[in-house]
Amino acid sequence: MFRSRSFCTVTLTGLLLAPAVLAAQTSAAPTSAAQQTASPVRQLGTVKSIDGTNVTVITAAGAQVVVPVDSAARVLQLPPGSTDLKTATPAAFSDISVGDRVVTGKPGDTTSASRVILMKSSAISARNQAQQADWRQHGSGGLVKSVDGSAIAISVGPRPVKIDTSSTTIFRRYAPDSIKFEDARPGQLADIHPGDQLSVRGEKSADGAEIKADEVVTGTFSNLSGAISSIDPAAGTLTLKDLTTKRNVTIKVTANSDLRKLPPQAAAAFAARNSSAAATGSTASSTGNSAAGRSSAPAGSGTQASTASGSGPAGANVPGSRARAGMDLSRMLARLPAESLADLKSGDAVMIVASPSSDSAYTAITLLAGVEPLLTANSQGGQPLTLSPWNIGGGGAPEAGGAPQ
Repeated sequence: MFRSRSFCTVTLTGLLLAPAVLAAQTSAAPTSAAQQTASPVRQLGTVKSIDGTNVTVITAAGAQVVVPVDSAARVLQLPPGSTDLKTATPAAFSDISVGDRVVTGKPGDTTSASRVILMKSSAISARNQAQQADWRQHGSGGLVKSVDGSAIAISVGPRPVKIDTSSTTIFRRYAPDSIKFEDARPGQLADIHPGDQLSVRGEKSADGAEIKADEVVTGTFSNLSGAISSIDPAAGTLTLKDLTTKRNVTIKVTANSDLRKLPPQAAAAFAARNSSAAATGSTASSTGNSAAGRSSAPAGSGTQASTASGSGPAGANVPGSRARAGMDLSRMLARLPAESLADLKSGDAVMIVASPSSDSAYTAITLLAGVEPLLTANSQGGQPLTLSPWNIGGGGAPEAGGAPQ
């Protein structure tokens, strides 16, 4: 039995008020969420199809709603990122295409939408590409150590960095069940607390010790590890015996959860590297080598220190470094085969990055199975391998350097 220590859209919602909903002519037969018997004309979502003047919209909740658009409806096109109609330009109904973002209808509409606010998918894509390039060039990230007024102190591996925010800084907060950049919600400085993981985009000082923040994205994540005690497929949950607290915790698996499995050979290789690094660190400590100090960096920070600082992985000068092993582990996840809750069974060893909803309940962001050799190696002492949220999950989360994908 192993023992280990845990390692530790732009949307148009600003324009969307309470929707006016048509009185439904209910059918005798039940309908699914995707089969509307009556269509609310005030909708925010992505265009799935267009049939005549009827626009089928997929909402954020995944429902498909058919919206009748008045033949004389006014169409306004907004640039991506804007919620001010003063920046809109006139467009035509024929300009609306599948994949575009729209807000249909306006207050007072009842039977058909008299206005459509349009954001072209091509413009969104171009904006996203420009943002990605800017994040890659000016992005960084780490763990929040403290918040003092408008300044945020973070640790980028072993290195302290000061983040200066201002009235123009954009704050975003990751959704509870997603680390996709497009799912991040508007936030504020008051949302940020010590222990949060942070990505920042802005102008760096010459020595990289200070950043004037244009945009800050943060999230609260927990790193759990242990053996699955039970699985409830109907509820979409599993119970995990956490190796740090020795308590059972409930993990909710959602459609956004990213489940992967490490092949046995890869697990053995990572475990061997971690054990080798532990032995090297122990030797270095006994001889006063400063490399031992590197291994005391906060859990998860080693993976972020690499491209964030541009100086290579934390502890990169340590042969077989666990920081590099952890970074490589996180980076390879996207190439591993996807799993489902049905593929897991009681007794499986897992490592999980999760969003806490209470002291004993979490929502899984990423779950990695097949890790018993890693947890066994971790139990031999030293800092355990961790998964960094910035490197994992579906597209859209900032990478180690903070670049949204």
